[in-house]
Amino acid sequence: MASDFTLVDPKGWEYDLHSVYSAYMGYFQIYNVPWYERSWGHHFQSFEEFLAFSWPVIIVTDAWTGRAHIVTRLNSIGAFLKMIKTRYFPSSTPSPASPSTKLTRLLPSRFGETLPQAPNILQVTPFENTNRHLRNVSDYPSYKKLHSTLPAAVLAALKTRVRTGEPKAIQELWDRRDKTFLAIDFEWSERNQKSCLEWGYAAVRCGHLEAVGHWPPNPDTNYRKGHYIVAEYLDKVTNKHCPNHPWQYAFAESQVASKAKLPQIIQAVISSLASPESEMTPNTLVLVAHGISGDLRRLEEMKIKIPNNVLIIDTSVYERVLYKMGHRGLMADPKTGKPRDQGMTLSLENLLVSFTIPTLRASSPAPSLPSTGTGTEEQTPQTTTSTPPDGPPQIQTQQMQQTPQLAQLPIVLPQCTMHNAGNDAMLCLFALQKLLEPAGTRVPSVKKGRVGRPGAGQQQQQQQQLGNTPGMYVNGMGMNGMVPMNGMVAMNGMNGMAMNGMGMGMNMGMVPMPMLSPTLSPMMTGSPLMPVVPMSPGGSHHKRSGSGPYDLAGEFGQMGLGAGMGMTRAYTTGQFLTAGAAENGGEREKEKGGSWGRAVGAGRGRR
Repeated sequence: MASDFTLVDPKGWEYDLHSVYSAYMGYFQIYNVPWYERSWGHHFQSFEEFLAFSWPVIIVTDAWTGRAHIVTRLNSIGAFLKMIKTRYFPSSTPSPASPSTKLTRLLPSRFGETLPQAPNILQVTPFENTNRHLRNVSDYPSYKKLHSTLPAAVLAALKTRVRTGEPKAIQELWDRRDKTFLAIDFEWSERNQKSCLEWGYAAVRCGHLEAVGHWPPNPDTNYRKGHYIVAEYLDKVTNKHCPNHPWQYAFAESQVASKAKLPQIIQAVISSLASPESEMTPNTLVLVAHGISGDLRRLEEMKIKIPNNVLIIDTSVYERVLYKMGHRGLMADPKTGKPRDQGMTLSLENLLVSFTIPTLRASSPAPSLPSTGTGTEEQTPQTTTSTPPDGPPQIQTQQMQQTPQLAQLPIVLPQCTMHNAGNDAMLCLFALQKLLEPAGTRVPSVKKGRVGRPGAGQQQQQQQQLGNTPGMYVNGMGMNGMVPMNGMVAMNGMNGMAMNGMGMGMNMGMVPMPMLSPTLSPMMTGSPLMPVVPMSPGGSHHKRSGSGPYDLAGEFGQMGLGAGMGMTRAYTTGQFLTAGAAENGGEREKEKGGSWGRAVGAGRGRR
């Protein structure tokens, strides 16, 4: 293998080198060519003899399969065939006494045997668009050495494909059920971006759940989650442009940690989920965030060590690519109400809101008549019989107009406040799972029985004076299970019944969900095609029989942290309505950044 370092454009390098040799061996077999009797037959005695021609090659990965290949160009194959034609005589040469013998010796190129191009050579579409290292392979040890670097090429391409949001690559990661997805989120100061105010995470170990026969993951019991508040900035630094809400963590207990200890905590969490670093295989850990570039900068500033083979998913990029490819159906711009542009990136809150809106598939025609909107595509033919004046009856079939097919059914979001690092991380991981497995993903529920921060006792006493009804608050009546969504109220005990028009003008203080823009309200009400579905169907919870003394499927979902946490606090709940229907899968979503980057609950006031 030549040592000259030359870079070439991968365009045109499409033919797998080993498949060239294999294709010609198959060609000889099909057409009964006795290659072993030809003067050029020694080139096909083995792959090593075939490499003696000295082939120029590069390494690329296939854009569809993701596999790495050692490829060459078509003109190199042509040069090999030309060599056989010009250098070797055909097996049936004229006799020495023939008058043409002298002419054959003078012009051997005209009498060489011509081999056609084999029809079944593996053709590769290079994923790489940057210049690649050119090598010349002339022996098998050189080819073997080059072949050993293919896993590293696969890993490098996979990291790029996942980072750029390629749906096929990300879906394959999820379908393997052997990765650990870790969603993270930082809340940092607007005045000094190096000042981290909060950090939250949520993780799901898919390999662990698959081993115990529990799939798909349940966010309530299978997500490992946590939220940490930096003690030095607690109640001292509050963002004004995009207010943060450190005490509004809705899914577990918040913990207070010092600025010096936070990097140690983050490093420990990552180390507990990651596999060893490797240059050949991807890591078990997959890092997830919405707009992950800022989070990666914070990790770098804290000198957090992340294995270089960790795959990174940006949910904002992934969702944008899904929509551009038509996988999310027709969707309106949450701000303008106009059809959404293909290149538009949704914030995390708008991404979550998109799950609450029924969307039509891009290929479905607009309905001319109201229908039930069952989410299935049906075509019912209508048959009529007509009798001509002078002929037998003729049967005519009229195809009724096709009812549009829903790309997704709406869900109900849990009531929680956005721009809390723990909530953002939890809902980011939920959003990713919802995009990857929409049918079986359950909605996370808000933790019940939360204790307010110091000073919240007076508010709780006022609530008790108003009545012992769970979820009754001073700034508005929010009965347990009542989830107001743009004029639609689902009350506890009604099993998801939707009442249109309630909650807007009542004196009791029901506050509509601020996430749903008025421009989107026609999609939520007034059309029988847009049903209100209380929750998405849950996944199976199959447990396989085993000898273990307890079920490992619950990833700390039911385990409460002890009181030994010295500075552990909970968070207040008086600023928003709780979702009492959380047991039924009530769901709510978040969006990070943008003009909608505020609290999602009824109470959006700054603290």
